[in-house]
Amino acid sequence: MADKILSRLSTVAGGLAVGGFALNSCIYNVDGGERAVMFDMLRGGIRDDTRGEGTHLFIPGIQKPTIMDVRTRPREIPSVTGTKDLQMVNIKLRVLWRPVVEKLPQLYRELNVDFDERVLPSIGNEVLKSVVAQYNAEELLSKREEVSNRIRDDLNKRAATFYLVLDDVAITHLTFGREFTKAIESKQVALQESERQAWVVKKAEQERKAVVLRAEGEAEAANIITNAMEKNGNAIIEVRRIDAAKDIAAKLANSKNVTYLPSSGGGDKGSNLLLSVDK
Repeated sequence: MADKILSRLSTVAGGLAVGGFALNSCIYNVDGGERAVMFDMLRGGIRDDTRGEGTHLFIPGIQKPTIMDVRTRPREIPSVTGTKDLQMVNIKLRVLWRPVVEKLPQLYRELNVDFDERVLPSIGNEVLKSVVAQYNAEELLSKREEVSNRIRDDLNKRAATFYLVLDDVAITHLTFGREFTKAIESKQVALQESERQAWVVKKAEQERKAVVLRAEGEAEAANIITNAMEKNGNAIIEVRRIDAAKDIAAKLANSKNVTYLPSSGGGDKGSNLLLSVDK
C-alpha cells in the first residue's frame, strides 16, 4: 500500500517538474524600458506588434521573442572634416536618442538589434560634414549656436527616416588644426601689441599735454613776476630770497650735526657760517 502511494507521489512530482519546465520554457519577461519583438514562423516572420512590460507566453521552436531597449541613451559621434576656408576641424557631437516604439519590428527587420551602430555614426558624419562645410573656421566659433541648431535640425530629419528620435544634440568638442591654431595665437599677439602701442601713444599724448600745461603755467608765473618787478622794482626778488633763507635756516636748525661759526672780524663786516658736520 505504501509503495503504491510513493509511486503515485513520484509520478505526480515528475509530472509537475516536467510541467514546470515546459511552462518555464514558454514564458519570457519584458523589463521596464524594454519592448519585445516576436518572430513567428507560422505567420511568416516578424510580427508587426510589440509586447510591453510584463510576463508573456510563446511557443518554443515556433516563436522567438527578442528584447529591445527603448530608453533614451547617449551617443558620441566624432568627425574630422573641412571648413569653407579649407581648415581641418575636429568636432564631437553628443546625441541623446531613442527608437520609435511602434517601428521596432521594422527596425529589427531591416537593421537588426544593433541599428544604432549602423545608423548614428553614418548619418552623424554625413550631417556634420555637410553643415561644417558651409562655414569658415572663424564662423564656427562666432556662430556656434547657429551651427549647433542647423546640425540638430538636419540630424533630426535624417534620423526620422530610420525611426529614431533625437531628444538632444550638442557640440561637445571643437578644435582646429595646428596651422589655424598658430594663426589665431599670432593674431591675438598682434592685437595685444596694437592695444599696447595705442596705450603708449595715448600716454605720450597725455604727457605732452601735461608738459604744455606746465610750460603755460610757468610762463604765466614769469609774466606775473615781470609785471610785479616793473611796478615794485626788485622788492619781490628780495622777499623771495629772504623766504628761501628762512627755509634753509629752519632745516639746518633742526639738524643735530650743524655747528655755528661766528665771523672772526666781528661787527657786520664778517660772515657767520652754519656748517653741517658729519659724524
